[in-house]
Amino acid sequence: MNFDYIKGAMKIFRANRRRTLLTMFGIVIGIAAVIIIMSVGAGARSLVVDQISSIGSNLIGVLPGYSDENGPPAAALGIAVTTLNAADAEALRQQIPLLTAVAAYVRGTATVQYGAATDDVSFIGTTAEYVDVEETQVVHGNFFTDEQTKGVTRVAVLGADVAATLFDNEDPIGKKIKIRRESFQVIGVFDTRGTSGFENQDALVFIPLETAQKLLLGINHINFIRAKVASEHEVPTALEEVKQVLRVRHRIDPDRPDDFTVRATTQALDVLGQVTRAIDLFLAGIAAISLIVGGVGIMNIMLVNVNERTREIGLRKAVGATARNIQRQFLTETLLVTLLGGVIGILIGAMVAGGIALAARGLGYQWEYHVSLFSIVLSVSVTCMVGIVFGWYPARKAARLEPIEALRYE
Repeated sequence: MNFDYIKGAMKIFRANRRRTLLTMFGIVIGIAAVIIIMSVGAGARSLVVDQISSIGSNLIGVLPGYSDENGPPAAALGIAVTTLNAADAEALRQQIPLLTAVAAYVRGTATVQYGAATDDVSFIGTTAEYVDVEETQVVHGNFFTDEQTKGVTRVAVLGADVAATLFDNEDPIGKKIKIRRESFQVIGVFDTRGTSGFENQDALVFIPLETAQKLLLGINHINFIRAKVASEHEVPTALEEVKQVLRVRHRIDPDRPDDFTVRATTQALDVLGQVTRAIDLFLAGIAAISLIVGGVGIMNIMLVNVNERTREIGLRKAVGATARNIQRQFLTETLLVTLLGGVIGILIGAMVAGGIALAARGLGYQWEYHVSLFSIVLSVSVTCMVGIVFGWYPARKAARLEPIEALRYE
């Protein structure tokens, strides 16, 4: 690109600042959108990976209801399925040596009360090996034992936030709380755990499984099972053994599908990664539309420029400028406008993406701020392509003007 063309283009831009800014506007929006979308997509993926990794890469989850390998289980779609029970979890614990801990879960919501203090919480009914599966610990008091999970035992372990809300600075151990008007004795408080699996673990109340089933929910089934495998490398083998044990227990014929779904956390990472990438592509396609709109705007402005500078073009041709010189001059102006718009769009997109990352971190999420070199190169490449494609026609039209006709133009 000849420096004289650039110098000439800059003179035109300075003389028509408002028009130049309006010409850039569509490109700025489109490029900023691409940067923001790709950065937010990377941040969302980092959040998903962090949340699932916090659960553990050596865990297996069992949900009621069948699903194919790539689809969600019925229970994840809000469909009531009752094909799992506590005896299934006990069978897995006793029959599969690869599983070092197994916990069964039910859950519900309720208002918890202590004196005049109340808190709206989710409660988890689970078994004694919950602390081993989740790799957590009770810092004050104790978790309930195997014996306490059998029969209706009215004991509870509180998340850190629930304990702080209900008891403030008072020692909660031994105190009685009410859950759905039923009285429970507090026997333990968890350490601060933060967000895991997209849920605030400190805002939960834990009670024995059978107590939750019979006293609070009136059910015999469980919502899901979670099992810890001795080693991450043994997860595939453990998955198959879990399927075999449950198929035998549920008396499923060889030609019939499972009535449960078994997944490892690593599989969830793969599925969610595919989902976020698909969303990224969809949103990037929407952003590309704004780039096309911006390109059309550039073409319209450049056509106006050609009409306004018709006499200038005729004069330049009269003193020796060739059609190629004229075409290059107008293409240079278009490319510079689009590149300037692209640079501004990259800066704005990076700043907005940074603001989103700060807001997400302020809410307690592990959100990665990442503006990749690929997204910048892609944006610049698309910008240049838009400039060339939409600038070619006005430049060609200017180059084809006859000098005498151009000089006569009013």
